[in-house]
Amino acid sequence: MFMDPYEMIKAHLGQAVPYATHTGVELLEIKDGSATARLDQRRETENHIKGQHAGAMFTLGEAASGAAVAGALAPVILQMRPVAAMAEITYKKFAQGTLTATARTSLDGATLMSKIETDGKVAFDVAVDIRDADEETVVEMKVNWYVSPTRN
Repeated sequence: MFMDPYEMIKAHLGQAVPYATHTGVELLEIKDGSATARLDQRRETENHIKGQHAGAMFTLGEAASGAAVAGALAPVILQMRPVAAMAEITYKKFAQGTLTATARTSLDGATLMSKIETDGKVAFDVAVDIRDADEETVVEMKVNWYVSPTRN
């Protein structure tokens, strides 16, 4: 039976990054260079003022960005070693309830794979927009990823 490569990545990321799953992040969709993830507010993800905790929102954004990277590199992702090298996050407004993160790579998958083939590695940014149930942006984030082939 054929399984969509993006669905395989979605299933694998939960196992590969158990912290995000532990936090409650759910990957909704993965495509070539984009991903969407959701985080429902629970007591475990709240801060002292009953909003979503900054660390939980960071985890949501980082997980969505990693899923976008995996989607962009779907044909070769199992042979790659993606590492988040740097992140910038801006908390725009108080965040409560279910949050949805949308992440997009700065370069498409074909360009990323070409750079890995010619340079042996690639570094690039992933922009993340986290919105609340009212579709208002509560967090803006940029994660810089470094990807190279898996080391033996």
